[in-house]
Amino acid sequence: MADVRTDRPGFPAFLAGLLGFVAFETLTFFLLRWLTSGLGESDQFQPENTIVANWVKTSVFLLLHLVLVVVAVLTLSNVLPRRFRGQVMGWFYLSLLTMFVLLWPLFE
Repeated sequence: MADVRTDRPGFPAFLAGLLGFVAFETLTFFLLRWLTSGLGESDQFQPENTIVANWVKTSVFLLLHLVLVVVAVLTLSNVLPRRFRGQVMGWFYLSLLTMFVLLWPLFE
C-alpha cells in the first residue's frame, strides 16, 4: 500500500506565508516606485497633464512587478518542500490582484 499522507501545513505555515507575502510586496513596491520615479507626472491635476507619461509609468510598473512575481514563484516552487508548495499559487493569485491595488499609492 502506498503511504498517502495528507499533512496540511497548518496555521504556522500560513502565517509564515502571509508574512513573506507582505514583506515581498512591500519591498517590491518600494523598489519599483524608486525605479519608476523618473517616469510620469508628479502633479496629476495640472492643466496640461497627458495620460501618455503616466501610462508608461503604469505599464513599466505592472510589467516589472509581474516579472518579479513570476521569478519568485518559480524560485519558491523549486526551493520549498512539497507540502508547502500548495500555498504558492494562492499567494501568486493574490499578488496579481495586489499589483493593481498598488497603482493607487504609486501615483499619490
